[in-house]
Amino acid sequence: LAKYPEIKTLMGPDPHLKWIVSGMVFMQFLACYLVKDLSWKWIFFWAYAFGGCINHSLTLAIHDISHNVAFGNKQAKWNRWFAVFANLPIGIPYSASFKKYHIDHHRYLGGDSLDVDIPTDFEGWFFCTPLRKLLWLFLQPLFYSLRPLYVNPKAITRMEIFNALVQFSVDLIIYYLWGLKPIIYLIAGTILCMGLHPISGHFIAEHYMFLKGYETYSYYGPLNWLTFNVGYHMEHHDFPSIPGCKLPMVKKIAAEYYDNLPHHQSWIRVLWDFVFDDAIGPYSRVKRLCKLAKES
Repeated sequence: LAKYPEIKTLMGPDPHLKWIVSGMVFMQFLACYLVKDLSWKWIFFWAYAFGGCINHSLTLAIHDISHNVAFGNKQAKWNRWFAVFANLPIGIPYSASFKKYHIDHHRYLGGDSLDVDIPTDFEGWFFCTPLRKLLWLFLQPLFYSLRPLYVNPKAITRMEIFNALVQFSVDLIIYYLWGLKPIIYLIAGTILCMGLHPISGHFIAEHYMFLKGYETYSYYGPLNWLTFNVGYHMEHHDFPSIPGCKLPMVKKIAAEYYDNLPHHQSWIRVLWDFVFDDAIGPYSRVKRLCKLAKES
């Protein structure tokens, strides 16, 4: 920032985010109507090939919104409620809990018992062969949702209750209008595309130590178009208040700080290496002891 103060001008809300997310939400509601009479095999096909991709993208929009980039820091509640709206096609309440834990991921990156993004000792011990690591990738949504309850349980917030009430109310409305198949389409898409799917390569690419000494990596490939530039992950951790749409500008402005750092070119290659490279697994994370911010 001292060398490139113009980076500060990139901080602030993304004026287009709310419209893009709204379009995606309504696209999924239209898809719910279109799939209501399909056979089950086509329900799961379209859930994996189409709907789940949108849902995974929406989770990454929620990630951006958790940093208040939809309406700005002065409108924090608008961001929280918009995240609840973005959550609707995902099928299960997610946004409020994500916000609660994601702040700790930034504040205590790699912090033992604080950063719930780090796999547990059991995960590292058990999922150590190619077949087991493949199973672990498939079960990632389960571990991501349950791990916080074991590693760093927190009291349920009022926003989480509102998130659940709104989500299940909309699920019931969809069920009443069009039956069970659209609900399965939404939830199956979320689970499948956050598991063994090319887009899910970002979960591994971001912080797994493929090279010793480097714990955060960026990815500059085409899937950033579908994921709100979550691939620009080093840039994001340096400047979390900059929306994803402007992170490429950070790399362009301060190229000397990023161009020579190791990065990924393919999330599919990341998944392949994770499964078949014996040196990489759930244990391949930096874990450190962190003091709570209020104690330091």
